[in-house]
Amino acid sequence: MPLITFQVLEGIDKGRVFRDLPTPVTIGREEGNMLRLNDERVSRFHAKVQLDNGEVILTDLESTNGTRVNNNVVQIRRLRPGDRVGVGRSVLLFGSEQEIREREQQISGVSTSTPGSASCASVPATVHAQTLAAQFDHDQFLELNPKENITQTAGELFLGSRPLPPLPQKMTPAQAARMAELLEFLHRHLSAATENIHADDEGKQITLSYADWQRVLALQMILARYIRLVSEPELPE
Repeated sequence: MPLITFQVLEGIDKGRVFRDLPTPVTIGREEGNMLRLNDERVSRFHAKVQLDNGEVILTDLESTNGTRVNNNVVQIRRLRPGDRVGVGRSVLLFGSEQEIREREQQISGVSTSTPGSASCASVPATVHAQTLAAQFDHDQFLELNPKENITQTAGELFLGSRPLPPLPQKMTPAQAARMAELLEFLHRHLSAATENIHADDEGKQITLSYADWQRVLALQMILARYIRLVSEPELPE
């Protein structure tokens, strides 16, 4: 069973390391949590971390103050070494220093050094957390540059050289059909909402009618509701 590590960067438990925890792991302030924090702004059972299909998944358990990954509020999210998880006033760094270092080298295109080499010297985890979080989160919040080509390699999409968020793998035919229907629905209505955009003579400014703008906002709300349903399918409104 894969083991996971969290290091506490901020909060009353700052400096503690929860090392080699077997999944699933719950985070909260109540006894019974494998990762228990002494933070009054952390809910009794705040979040859950589990392994699914080889990936580490963080799910907010309808906490009072929410859960953040790299300063973004999330309901459900994959975790990668170097991600910062915010719960209450506490900030947790996901991954051991070795795991974070290896991911940094992957992103930088540098091969992993052998243990004991000079480039493998110990670096404080907080340095990794602050300087690499934006890089680690690039697949979710990358800037959409229309000048870059969209390419496909081994079933994944790339914008230029940067990977786009991946589709679920190993879907059944029924699941793949449902996913295709959802994406087609969103694509069709986004196309309809933006087909009447007008550009000025210089092509530097575009305008959209109020009715079409409301359609775009409606799609944004639909997407938000889908995200919520994925993370908590049984929750009422």
